[in-house]
Amino acid sequence: MKRQTGIWIDSSKAIIVALDGETEKITEIDSEVENSVHHNDEGNKGTFSGVHHGNSDKKFENRKEQELDYFIKSVLSYVKKSDELIVFGPAQTKTKLEQKLMKDHLIEPGKLKAVETADKMTLNQIVEKVRRFYNPYEYKEPKPKS
Repeated sequence: MKRQTGIWIDSSKAIIVALDGETEKITEIDSEVENSVHHNDEGNKGTFSGVHHGNSDKKFENRKEQELDYFIKSVLSYVKKSDELIVFGPAQTKTKLEQKLMKDHLIEPGKLKAVETADKMTLNQIVEKVRRFYNPYEYKEPKPKS
């Protein structure tokens, strides 16, 4: 039996649905990726130390990239044994996950079945999407009443 996995991901969390025959395992991973709390209209654009001005924006972006990389690695640790994988979500994190998979050869060619854009979803919607993707014949659209 194939182990089929779906990942809904954005920068705040990932929900992993692993299907193994009739059983499903759902794992939620919270991200610790910082979001920008500084707005351009606010003051404090860095610190002054003598004649040097240090801007924290670059440091923030570097730290955010490192946190995102760590988050993606932790998500991927849950899908190592998957035979098939679908990734979906509302933002760019799904694309970064795909790039990490391909760049570091973390998945065999052909196992990543799709990378799709999807809005925020409830847990039930995520599970249903994964089940529909792998078992479309089980979900037939109702015929319109005449």
